[in-house]
Amino acid sequence: MRMEMVDWPGDILALVAQEASALVELLCEQSSLVLDRIFALVEPITLDRIQSLTSTRDRVSAIVDYFKSSDRNSCTRFLTTVYQYGENIPLLLETTLVSTLGYTSGSNHTCETDLIASPHVKRPRLDHLQSYTDSLKSMVLQKHKSVAEAVVKDIHLEDTWVYLRHRNPPRGKDKTIQPQASLDIHEGEESEHKVSVESLLKTTNRVVILLGQAGSGKTLLVHCLGRDWAAGSFPSIHLLFLLEFRQLNLISRDLSLKELLFLFYPACDDDEEESDAVFEFILSNPEKVCFIFDGYDEFRAKLTHPKKLSSISDSHKPLPMTDLLSGLCNRKFLPDCTVLVTCRPRDVTDMFGSPGCITCELQGFDRLGVKEYAEQYFHKKGEEVKKKAINLLINNQHLLSMSHVPGLCHICCVCLEYLFSHDGTDQQLPTSLTQIYMQILLAFLKRINGGALSGTSPLQKYRSKIVEMSQLALKGLEESTIVFMDTDVSPDLQEFGVKSGILSRVKLTHEDGSSGCGFTFMHLTMQEFLAALQLMTSQNITESQLKKKLNLKTRWTTKIDPKSIFTDSLHVYICGLAADACRSSLVQLKGNEGTTAWVQKRQATVRNVLVGFAGSTSQTGPKIVELCRCAHETQDVKLARAIGSRPQFELRNIRLNAVDMDSLAFVTAAAEENVCLDIAGCSIDLDCLEILPSFRNVDHLIFRSRKYDDKFAEALCGVLSKLQALQKLDFIGGGLTDVGAAKLARALKDCPHITQLNVSNNSLKDEGITEIAETLCRLPNIVSVLMKGNSISTDGILTLVERMSACSSVQKVHIESNKHVSLFFSQSSNKLCENTDLNNKEEPKNLTIKHCNINISNVVSLCNKLQGFSCISIVDLSNNSLGNKGLKKILDLLPKLGMIQEINVSENGVDMDGVVMLASALCKQKYLRKVDASENGKKKLVLWFDTSRRLDSRQLTRNVTGMNLHKKLSLTYCDIKPVYMTKLCKQLAECENPLDIEFSDLKLSKESVEKLMLMLPKMSSLQLLNLSHVDLSTNEALLLIRSLVDCQRVTAVELRHRAEAFIKFVPEKAEAAICKLTDYKLCKSSVEKLSRMLENCPHLSELDLSHNLLYDEGVKCFVDCLPKLKISSSVSLTGNQITQAGALHLVNSMNTCEKVVAVEVSLGVEDQSLIKFVQEHVSDKTLRLRECSFEVIHLKKLVEIVNRCPRLLTLELSSNSLHSQGLFSLLDSLVELSTIPTVKLRNNGLSSEQIEYFIKKFSSCHQQRDIRIEEPWLTGNAVSSLIAKCLNLQPNIKEISVNRASINIITEGNLGSIFVAPPENISPALQSISFDYCDIEGQHLAPLTLAIQKCHALQDLRFSQLKVDRKGADFFSAVIPFLQNLRNLSLDLKGAAEDEVATLAEALPKTASFESLSLSQLVLGDLGAAVLGRALQSVPNLKSINLSQCSGWTAARGCDLVRGLVQCVSLAEIRLDSLILDEEGITILAQGFSHLTSLRRLSLSKIRVETSETFVNGTGILCLLSSFKSFRQMKEIELENWRMGDTGTYELVKYIPSWTELEKLSLSDNSVTDQAGEKLLVALSHCRVLQKLQLSKNQLGQASAAKLAQVVPLLPQLSELNLSENQFGQQGSLSLCEGLMSMKALKILHLTSIGSSDLVGVASSLKHCPSIEDVSLSWNSCDDSLARTLAEILPLCMKLKRLDLEANNITTAGATVIAKCLPSCPSIEVIRLWRNPIAKEDEHLKDQRLNFSSV
Repeated sequence: MRMEMVDWPGDILALVAQEASALVELLCEQSSLVLDRIFALVEPITLDRIQSLTSTRDRVSAIVDYFKSSDRNSCTRFLTTVYQYGENIPLLLETTLVSTLGYTSGSNHTCETDLIASPHVKRPRLDHLQSYTDSLKSMVLQKHKSVAEAVVKDIHLEDTWVYLRHRNPPRGKDKTIQPQASLDIHEGEESEHKVSVESLLKTTNRVVILLGQAGSGKTLLVHCLGRDWAAGSFPSIHLLFLLEFRQLNLISRDLSLKELLFLFYPACDDDEEESDAVFEFILSNPEKVCFIFDGYDEFRAKLTHPKKLSSISDSHKPLPMTDLLSGLCNRKFLPDCTVLVTCRPRDVTDMFGSPGCITCELQGFDRLGVKEYAEQYFHKKGEEVKKKAINLLINNQHLLSMSHVPGLCHICCVCLEYLFSHDGTDQQLPTSLTQIYMQILLAFLKRINGGALSGTSPLQKYRSKIVEMSQLALKGLEESTIVFMDTDVSPDLQEFGVKSGILSRVKLTHEDGSSGCGFTFMHLTMQEFLAALQLMTSQNITESQLKKKLNLKTRWTTKIDPKSIFTDSLHVYICGLAADACRSSLVQLKGNEGTTAWVQKRQATVRNVLVGFAGSTSQTGPKIVELCRCAHETQDVKLARAIGSRPQFELRNIRLNAVDMDSLAFVTAAAEENVCLDIAGCSIDLDCLEILPSFRNVDHLIFRSRKYDDKFAEALCGVLSKLQALQKLDFIGGGLTDVGAAKLARALKDCPHITQLNVSNNSLKDEGITEIAETLCRLPNIVSVLMKGNSISTDGILTLVERMSACSSVQKVHIESNKHVSLFFSQSSNKLCENTDLNNKEEPKNLTIKHCNINISNVVSLCNKLQGFSCISIVDLSNNSLGNKGLKKILDLLPKLGMIQEINVSENGVDMDGVVMLASALCKQKYLRKVDASENGKKKLVLWFDTSRRLDSRQLTRNVTGMNLHKKLSLTYCDIKPVYMTKLCKQLAECENPLDIEFSDLKLSKESVEKLMLMLPKMSSLQLLNLSHVDLSTNEALLLIRSLVDCQRVTAVELRHRAEAFIKFVPEKAEAAICKLTDYKLCKSSVEKLSRMLENCPHLSELDLSHNLLYDEGVKCFVDCLPKLKISSSVSLTGNQITQAGALHLVNSMNTCEKVVAVEVSLGVEDQSLIKFVQEHVSDKTLRLRECSFEVIHLKKLVEIVNRCPRLLTLELSSNSLHSQGLFSLLDSLVELSTIPTVKLRNNGLSSEQIEYFIKKFSSCHQQRDIRIEEPWLTGNAVSSLIAKCLNLQPNIKEISVNRASINIITEGNLGSIFVAPPENISPALQSISFDYCDIEGQHLAPLTLAIQKCHALQDLRFSQLKVDRKGADFFSAVIPFLQNLRNLSLDLKGAAEDEVATLAEALPKTASFESLSLSQLVLGDLGAAVLGRALQSVPNLKSINLSQCSGWTAARGCDLVRGLVQCVSLAEIRLDSLILDEEGITILAQGFSHLTSLRRLSLSKIRVETSETFVNGTGILCLLSSFKSFRQMKEIELENWRMGDTGTYELVKYIPSWTELEKLSLSDNSVTDQAGEKLLVALSHCRVLQKLQLSKNQLGQASAAKLAQVVPLLPQLSELNLSENQFGQQGSLSLCEGLMSMKALKILHLTSIGSSDLVGVASSLKHCPSIEDVSLSWNSCDDSLARTLAEILPLCMKLKRLDLEANNITTAGATVIAKCLPSCPSIEVIRLWRNPIAKEDEHLKDQRLNFSSV
């Protein structure tokens, strides 16, 4: 073979420079002979210099440098010599030299230098490489020709685009599962940009994964790449191998890389030498080699994970196919080669993210692409047909959606061609992909006879072949086979399939190198379609097998998912065949009798499965899309409606094509309710957005991804106005700039229904943010615009504020960190600007500008722009750079800022000088009401203003305006130095308004405290000084207590160490003062110092020295000082760890201090010590000793002290463990002490014998004694036996009451000094006996029978909760007849049988003295009612009867009962709640009432009438009410639950004005409306002594509330008001406020569920109710504003015990505010906060009075 030289067109000198390093390395390895030949080419002078160099590398480098700068001929001779004589030249360098020097085979020319062939030159290998390259190009071109044979449109790679993906790496470890919807919008998300297909191979040495769905043209494009390579388009690639995975499936044995390549691309004549040369080139020059593997989706196996690959350094070693391909794709060998793999998107996880790997996805046709393809396809069909086809494809949304996929576009064209040619008539267009394939099948069948049609349907004519073809398709699908051997397909089917075009004949290369023939379906999708046909028409396929094929496929795949070579569209075609439109085709293919019913059943089975999927709430986004596709294929609107019933469609990180969008549109359009479409990280072609108007019921549209940029926004703008249901639009986390924002804003002008826009986390700046804000604020329904995560400058902020100030609907502007902008707008026109002129209909507005570096230079401009807001309430400027000067500038400009309620300037670099300046402003600024600062102004700094007083100056005089405004300065966590304390106090001393100062959590030195105390008397307006949580020493605390002496206005000093601490003031001189010093450590000297100090405080009322570790010594010291102190109320020494000795010191104070009226000591867990005083004359004293565990020595001392007591004494001993000896000694001592008339012994472990002994002894003296004994065993039979014994032992007992485990015995004085046992005939003096809740049953009463029978003077007999049996009934029947003086009988009995009740009724007293009978809650029965009715006729002097909640009788017997009752004409009180009567009974009762002129109290609540509807609906009620006219001086009337309505109320109103002594009226649950309610309230204005009014559960509204406000000033004694469960509304609650201001006697106020969430005014009015004890504001949905108001007024409600705030919207913050005020509210016992959004574990909510649950 000869070589030929041709001219080299390039710069050969540049080439030498380029390859200089390679030439140096080569020449360094050559022999001296080779170097001598090269040296000979150098001129002598230069050669001498070069040879003088000592190092060979230096000489070689000098040689190369010499020829780099020589002429072209010299350089050519140099390279020729290197090429001819050099040994072991690297192949790449050798190839370069050959190309440079221009050698080709077959030339007769020689180089100008005489070339002598060298035996070392391996020139033949270059010839082999060239020969193989030519052969490879030929084979690649041949493959392209066969693939592109049917292509109707030329493919230009430079104009064919793919999306190049870039993934943002997720945090943490890599996951095999793709990012789910829970990820951050940018984390793990892919960004994309477009590149041409041609560019994929322009850059080598990388792995490219080309994705595309089935039919997208991947195979065609890679063959076009091969074609262009063969044409020289990619010069950097010398060899390109295109392998198909479907061919690789046929190889089962292990192969080496060399074997694999030459199996499919063999050398010429299988020349082994050529193969070796080529493979050596591949190994030496991998960067010059490209491998294209097409159709990984068709590969049966999965690539081996790189980590599992064994050593593969030997490229000649045979490997399994999965290992071999994985090694190439993951750069385990030939690391610099170029690899391109095509696959479907779901298979990309198998690539394992190899180094240098890039992923791109084919772009489908856009609208223009569809049009161009159709033009090419139909260009030979006639202009009219072409035009018609193009119009159908472009204008039919379903066809256009499918045509975005090139393969489906081709199928649609084939389908249209078939429809146009069908008898020349227009057929109905298919509406689903399945229907298109059905038409394609018909088109293919048409080809068999050359297009000729017969009368028989093609499906019927070729049914057997279609069935056989479908069976083959299903078999291949189940066996993962797409290439069928010729032995797998019958000859007839081969001919039928090829002729119709359904099957394609393919050439196969087997693993032994032999060639063969196989068959494939024209496309995988056709195979799946035919398999679906088999499933839907085969009798052999059961419904269970069919259902298993209907699994929704996800597009989120993992590396552990099983491999499938198919497109996962089988279920789609099954669903499509379940459509009604496909039924006739299925019937034809089925072909048997009764086929239609069978097909319908099978179709119903498919739809039922889909309905089941629709009901699942766990479907992920991809599966929802698949379900929508299935529904779209069925064209079942009911199914679509079921799927569309979900409120939100969340789609994450998948590609949404036109078919997906069309399917989603079909489903959402069928939905009955509006839905939200949430698309995040999904790739969407811009043309797909044109489908959005078909989403008719989507009201909320969300796009979140960096992929969505200005171009995306521009495309979206084109369809926004067509989305008629759209209300909310989110365009977040995208690439939106000012340009796109402007377009989006303009587009939204045409969307009047938009309420919310969110464009957060984009790239907006000043212009875009302002444009959006200014445009959208004009929309009529806009509620919010969120622009967080963008960028806005300070100038931009000021501009935005100015623009928003001109917008009347803006409600809140929030700007933070120059990034986050949020705007909120109001839709309500009836909300008023809080606390402002009622004529102003605008809502209050809030402005927040935080972390934006606002400084003094911006203040004037900002304030000027704030003036544009007509009604701004809150301005938050926290975390800026205002400093003291900026703050001063704001204060100077305050008068211009209108109705601002709050300004937050926290964290603005303000220091204590700024705080002092604010203190001065607080005193001087008329409307500044509160300053709240922390950490010397560095942290929290908030200013509050009073807007309620900013009225027009013409309405109020200058002296009135702003006066009496309560002001407050709050400094927390500050370190106030003495100099600043002086400055602060001097400024505050000038305040003329009522002032509160909060110095909580401060760090104060002694000097600072002294400065404070020095200035305190000068602060004439100070009302409260809060020093809570200040770490004060004992001496500093005593300094504060001295204020009681130094400042006559101090009314309370309450200091708790490191906890709550207050000093309270009154405007003038305090009449009484309280001093509390707790939780300190007071030594004896401190006690003496405190006592000397308090000696000068004559008005001291209470002194609390609890928990100060006084011990016995300190207590004795204080008791010794006590006579010098002028204390009027009490001293508490609780928790001072005293012993019995200390307790006796306290007891002795009763003797040493004349004004001591009571001493209470408990040494148990409670550890309480209390001394009480009175100022008036002391008549009696009380001593209570609990858990003192006195020994005998202590008891003797106690008796000595008590014996010296000059006054009568009540002695109470509780829970004292006394030994028998000490106990009897004490009891004897007590008997002897004439100064003790009353003894209370509770839980002292007394036995029955000891109690009997004590009662006998203690009651025997001449004076009256009161004995109260409580022991846990005093119940049941034990207590009844004890009482019986006492009655027998002591005739002087006057009263006995038993309540639970306690007995109370009162005795008369005995005239004799010696007790004489009474004779049998002497009657005991007992007048009253009662047993309440003491577990007594009828069987326990026997011991009492004889004892009570003797009590002829007994007047009152009462039993509560008595369990009655026959023995109990016999007891009463035996006892009552002996009680001739009995006046009152009260029997609250349980479990009595009807005959037992009758026995009781018959035993009722029939004496003239009997006046009162109570039988409440008794089950009388018919017999008992009748007997009781007769018995009542025998007690004409009865004045009170209580039969409340008695039951068990019929309406007829009820008549007997009422008939007897009305005979008692002297009755003054009747209680018949829950009475059951009929029409006759009502008539009797009404007639009887007319004779009861003495009646004063009547309770008829919950009366039940068993009669006709007419009577119930009004007549009976009116009859009863009209009988009330005979009542003259009613005091109480209760008619709850009558449902009398307005008609009954009008009747009642006639008589109320005459009841001027009425004290209680209860009309709850009576359906009273405003119309009657107003008249009722007017009538009540005559009842000037009314105390209780209950009108809950009615229909009262605003008018009644207004009338009530007018009436209550006329009811000065009203103490209880219940208006719960009415609908007063906001205006009604305001009227109630007016009424509350005059209710000085009010104790109970219940306003549960009154229809207003704004009860701030009501709460504020409570401070005008000094007697209030119980308030309920529950179930009103009130927020924290109510909590804040309550925190202000609760300390003023000195008697409040209970506050119910259940079921409101009070948060943890609101509850914390309430908790902070509780130390100032000692009277409060409980605040119910159930059912509020409060974190009850919060550390600030530990006060036990805060109740969060019923547990």
